[in-house]
Amino acid sequence: MYDPMLMTGMAVAVDRIKQAIARGETVAVYGDYDVDGITSTCLLTDYLRSKGLRCLPYIPDRNEEGYGLNDGAVDALRARGASLLITVDCGITALSEVEHAAQIGLEVIITDHHECGHGQLPRAVAVIDCKQDGDTYPNKNLAGVGVALKLACACEGDSDKVLERYADLVAVGTVADVMPLVGENRSLVRRGLKKLGSSPRPGIAAMMRESSIDASKLTASTIGFSLAPRLNAAGRLGQAETAAQLLMTTDPRAATELAVELCELNRQRQNIETEIWHEANAQLAGSIPDAPIVLASDKWHQGVIGIAASRLAEQYSLPAVMICLNGDTGKGSCRSFGGFNLFEALNACSEYLLGFGGHALAAGLNIRPDKLNDFRAALARYYRANKPAALPEVQCDLLINDPTLLSIDNVRALDRLEPYGNANPRPMMCVCGVRLEALSEVGSGRHLRMRIRLRSESFEAIYFSHTAKELGLREGGLVDLVFTPQINEFRGRISVQLVVCAARRHDCRDLCKGILENRRDMLWAAAEFCPGRADFVRVWRMIQQQGFSIGDTAEAVLAQCPEGMEPERFCICLAVFLETGLLSSPVGSVYGAREAQIEGKADLESTEIIRLLRAC
Repeated sequence: MYDPMLMTGMAVAVDRIKQAIARGETVAVYGDYDVDGITSTCLLTDYLRSKGLRCLPYIPDRNEEGYGLNDGAVDALRARGASLLITVDCGITALSEVEHAAQIGLEVIITDHHECGHGQLPRAVAVIDCKQDGDTYPNKNLAGVGVALKLACACEGDSDKVLERYADLVAVGTVADVMPLVGENRSLVRRGLKKLGSSPRPGIAAMMRESSIDASKLTASTIGFSLAPRLNAAGRLGQAETAAQLLMTTDPRAATELAVELCELNRQRQNIETEIWHEANAQLAGSIPDAPIVLASDKWHQGVIGIAASRLAEQYSLPAVMICLNGDTGKGSCRSFGGFNLFEALNACSEYLLGFGGHALAAGLNIRPDKLNDFRAALARYYRANKPAALPEVQCDLLINDPTLLSIDNVRALDRLEPYGNANPRPMMCVCGVRLEALSEVGSGRHLRMRIRLRSESFEAIYFSHTAKELGLREGGLVDLVFTPQINEFRGRISVQLVVCAARRHDCRDLCKGILENRRDMLWAAAEFCPGRADFVRVWRMIQQQGFSIGDTAEAVLAQCPEGMEPERFCICLAVFLETGLLSSPVGSVYGAREAQIEGKADLESTEIIRLLRAC
């Protein structure tokens, strides 16, 4: 935990809040409608009320008001008696709105974590944002709720006491906003997970019950995939106040009612998202874009287009912008891909926008419909001039060629590295050339369940949002899988399940060619196919057939592979025979080789190839 007083503007903000406490002023907390903004609003509102202040929480309606401060809301809060307004998770670009607040006698403190840009900051009493020029706070990746926590810690003068009270809200907001889970953020989330598991506030406890979440097995992934979407659904459908009430209520009965309502809102959000997704794909009409995707419609729901943009970005490996048109304006949600800095891109194309804000990975914008084509072209030019370096679609941490590695104890040991998330991802593992024993569709045909065989062991696997037809997989075929292992408990049976991240039909050609051409650097990938005595015997008997010679190309060699034997295993046998002298070739390679005679008995196990494979 770093000292909150290291933040620029913190000392001034604390003095002003203490002055408000001493005077008994009415203070407004103005947040955002996403999970980070909602948790920030609840945290600071609850803290200020604990100090005896009359505190007015305000979260704008996503569809009617949009993101950030607006003059109408500022006027309404002033009319209700507020003399000080504190923003959380927003406000860093609200220059004119802060000026308006000053004109009507409402002082403003800005707390935010978004990019400040290169222009002027709002003329507020204090501006707290780790990303402003000259700020010395070490953690530049606090979520909005993290900055709100720091303000409360600075006011209290006891960070540990404040964190003990609000660690759960900080964890939920930090994970939901996809902040890096390293350094201080990692400590904050670990502390929050502990609180969520042992003594959750009534609203979160009710949400976990309604979502069938086992509090004893809570992880950052549980927040990201179960709790956060339900809280987010309220803001996306213009009912963020419902989520805020859930987090702040102390009444268990009210908590249950609110949790049920949020779960229903989430189901509505899922249905709307599916419709938008299909319409977006229809607009692309089967084309394969090579620049950022920019789509627009007057039929889309403003609160849900961000999720669809994320799905588009993942599907096409490109940044995506989806814009909801309403008359002479359009509001867009932008999602990045592959390290492309969206904020800088929007800044470079700002002449075509009415406004924008956000950070490198996600942003929002306002645009006139008649500027849409110009913006699309400008963004494409910028992307091509600043295209990020190509990365593998999936980067694996470990090749699994021994099924005993996937033991229950080993998989459980991975929990020591929790919390997983941005910048500390769950380790991704892969298996290559495994047999698909069974395939079935689950979840109304949306998901794919598999059973694979790795040597002598079988494992159940699940691949969400994919089908066998889409992937071109069939039972009995060979497949390469990237996955994260997890413990599955069902009806008293405990097993290891593979949660698949990527799948493809196994293509042995490159590896086989490398083996045949003595590429020692590729042998690690062939360790699973190390031959046994029976394999060598079978291949040698084939070679001893009268007039037999090895094919003179990789394709010809693979065509000679015995039925039921993996091509990689066959190629290794041939390479070993060549190394021992049992095969000879005029060019010294496997290609075109024939049976040869040697003195004595060949020691296959002592060959360099076998020793390298065993070492892998």
